[in-house]
Amino acid sequence: MKKINSSALYLISIIVFLFFQGSKPIERYLDTSLTFEERATDLLSRLTLEEKVSLMLYDSPAIERLGIPAYNWWNECLHGVARSGLATVFPQAIGMAAMWDTDEMFDIATAISDEARAKHHDYAAKGKRGIYQGLTFWTPNINIFRDPRWGRGMETYGEDPFLTAEMAIPFIKGLQGNDPKYLKLVATAKHFVVHSGPEAVRHSFDVYPNEYDMAETYLPHFKRSIEEANVYSVMCAYQRLNGEPCCGSKYVEDILRNKWGLKGYIVSDCGAISDFYEPDKHHVVNTPEEAAAMAVKAGTDLNCGDTYKHLVDAVKKNLITESEIDVSVKRLLLARMKLGMFDPDKEVKYAQIPISVVDCERHRLLALEAARKSMVLLKNENGILPFSKGVKRVAVIGPNADNEEILLGNYNGYPSHPISPLQGIKDKLPNAEVKYAPGCRL
Repeated sequence: MKKINSSALYLISIIVFLFFQGSKPIERYLDTSLTFEERATDLLSRLTLEEKVSLMLYDSPAIERLGIPAYNWWNECLHGVARSGLATVFPQAIGMAAMWDTDEMFDIATAISDEARAKHHDYAAKGKRGIYQGLTFWTPNINIFRDPRWGRGMETYGEDPFLTAEMAIPFIKGLQGNDPKYLKLVATAKHFVVHSGPEAVRHSFDVYPNEYDMAETYLPHFKRSIEEANVYSVMCAYQRLNGEPCCGSKYVEDILRNKWGLKGYIVSDCGAISDFYEPDKHHVVNTPEEAAAMAVKAGTDLNCGDTYKHLVDAVKKNLITESEIDVSVKRLLLARMKLGMFDPDKEVKYAQIPISVVDCERHRLLALEAARKSMVLLKNENGILPFSKGVKRVAVIGPNADNEEILLGNYNGYPSHPISPLQGIKDKLPNAEVKYAPGCRL
């Protein structure tokens, strides 16, 4: 039998090695032929406890050995993609509610989600994965606004639960898209529940609503957002409800998941978990480990804050088990997978939306239409309104008349062509003498 020399043997070994390398099966969590459930289960099994805990913080670091990029879960798009530079800015939420136009709300949300997707992929292509650059949006705010002293009422759709649901449902659907496989964005209904009280004590306040108020005022629009719009995320509120912090309440989770069928995850309001143990706030437990364990056991999967970093020690102290943590981590992995974050862009239709859609003419015209529909005018019984365009002298008085910043509301983007009331009047009356005075100081 003829012997094979060492050089030939080495060459054969290289060929065999390359053959098996080339046929190496793809990791199950990256296999797009499997279900998201199967893929998330596989990825979860590969994580250490420390890695799992890191994924439960809103500013999640990369796990390079598994190819998991860094991700910041915090983004906003209350009335346009917010805090991320140029965007089409639509009327503030309270103004959009005044339209009472569900078709318009859907179109607005579709435009916003187009811009959000385009911005995200543009950022990712540049290696940017920071705050306000992701696909998980903490909007809409569907709390009920009945006390004008509450500082965040302009973010809501007003005082009526029915109107709030009617506006929220098409808005959520427009954000999350209609693809049978992938979510376009994740929308987040907030703040659950009975949130809209005094801001100064929201970190210590305890609310005891009666069953009638819960059923008639505080729950129906959240219920419809889950059952009719399939909102994928809910943010739990700062205050306590019947003695329990909302983000640490099993009663809250039971309503959302068991009674209404929430399929996604629950995220805490920012700093809400640290309120559990801080002496001047809720102080229902004494340590961050206890607070983190309490919140996760009550179904709060994601921490806006950093209290969840203490979960590793909470496991060591037998305050919570790793398997209980696994439940939340899997929900978060599923969300990222359903957004297409582990799949090639070519397989995700929303990844094809070009950056040129941001502040495009079609979106600007939609914003103009929404602004017109949102305006509510006094009844004109005496013929004063509208002013004749033949008027020669106009006095414009008021500290906000020449203030572009006040046009933006909050949780806002930045339009390319803002027009103040003063400038709008000048544009409409080019032949008139227009004089301006602030009138008073804010």
